[in-house]
Amino acid sequence: MRIRIVDAFTDRPFSGNPAGVLLLDSFPEDAWLQKVAAEVNLSETAFAHPLPAGGEADWALRWFTPTTEVDMCGHATLATAHVLHTTGAATGTVRFAARCGVLGATAEADGTITMDFPTSPLTPVPCPDGLEKALGAEVVAVHDTGAHIGDLVVELRDEAAVRSLAPDLAVLKTMSSRGTIVTAAAERPDGGYDFVSRGFFPAVGIDEDPVTGSAHTALAPYWSARFGRDELTGLQGGARTGLVRTRLRGDRTLLGGRAVTVIEGDLHA
Repeated sequence: MRIRIVDAFTDRPFSGNPAGVLLLDSFPEDAWLQKVAAEVNLSETAFAHPLPAGGEADWALRWFTPTTEVDMCGHATLATAHVLHTTGAATGTVRFAARCGVLGATAEADGTITMDFPTSPLTPVPCPDGLEKALGAEVVAVHDTGAHIGDLVVELRDEAAVRSLAPDLAVLKTMSSRGTIVTAAAERPDGGYDFVSRGFFPAVGIDEDPVTGSAHTALAPYWSARFGRDELTGLQGGARTGLVRTRLRGDRTLLGGRAVTVIEGDLHA
């Protein structure tokens, strides 16, 4: 079996967010998938297999962190679509059947892949006790993102506060079912992005995720409402960053980015 490591939401190696991608004939038992994801030891490993023609989707898709399966993942979906298109296994739009529903991924002529995801609901909630202390920063607002993502979106005062975070991950682990997305408006309107974010997911075995596509299904409606524009660009990450282009379409959010395959080899398990 061929296994690949793909850097997503970037156009150059060793940046963006790496994901493992394994194309299969069918899904074996869950325990084997989890062991492979633990061996790859990236924030997500994607497993996909083709579906019979004529259905609502073309490929079945699942995502595993090193410790658990998740309902939704953007960067590993982008990585999978990139592998399908660069290997000739698919052209045009690919429809994936996943735990969160059917997701589309369309390859553009310039190499960008645009993904069609459900928009995450945003519910204002009080700032949890201990959150400001765990972040070491003043919290402006907190929103819950609903069941499929299970994150808290936390707005901070400015971009500098987001970039300088060194949070207490043991405390953040108790704050939500998946993670904490910390965000702020971009400091410079001409800097090539509209907002910044960082994502911390210790509850699912990921201290910090460089570029979390699924989080942008919540960040897109959050910042689109603030800026009054449906099309935005987000910059996510700490030491390693990537850009996510978002287009809000009501109950769907389009996520755009590029990807690069950096490692390809054989899995002997």
